[in-house]
Amino acid sequence: MQDLINNLLHSRRSVFPKEYTGERVDDTIIKQMLENANWAPTHKLTEPWRFVVFTGMGIQRLADFQSELYKKISGAKGSFDPEKYDGLRNKPLQSSHIIAVGMKRDEKKSVPEIEEVGAVYMAVQNMYLTASAYKVGCYLSTGGITFYPEAKSFFGLGDEDKLLGFMHVGIPKHFDQKSKRNPIELKVKWEY
Repeated sequence: MQDLINNLLHSRRSVFPKEYTGERVDDTIIKQMLENANWAPTHKLTEPWRFVVFTGMGIQRLADFQSELYKKISGAKGSFDPEKYDGLRNKPLQSSHIIAVGMKRDEKKSVPEIEEVGAVYMAVQNMYLTASAYKVGCYLSTGGITFYPEAKSFFGLGDEDKLLGFMHVGIPKHFDQKSKRNPIELKVKWEY
């Protein structure tokens, strides 16, 4: 069992949408990813993760929304980039599903905000590991409109909440899960 868990952790990696076949991932896998996300650690059981799943024509609606919001905001600032606009409009169409990842702030603010953000990212890790177990590719993007306050309401988030990114999901052309890390000894100091 330990080897299974270790292998799963070591083989997990981001698979980018350009590496997807275009085939649709079965919704049951997406539901399992979300169910496993729901079991992430959460201080005081605030369960701050919120997800909006886009698939089919929903992905087109997301692409239209984010590209037009980018155009509106960047145009007002004089920083509009046609390539970025095209990417926001077209790249989402490479994914089978896109899961918007949000953090719903505990109304009582019973824990520091960073703990709730951390809990959501732990939920994302659970989704990553589940996808890897099913040989499905995924990638968390924090680009585009992720940090635009004007985007929050589209995803059912309020002023105190945060949009944290978009999990792109697809069937990979190749499931080559090789990656590398620097030795842990470079990142740990032991005190006795």
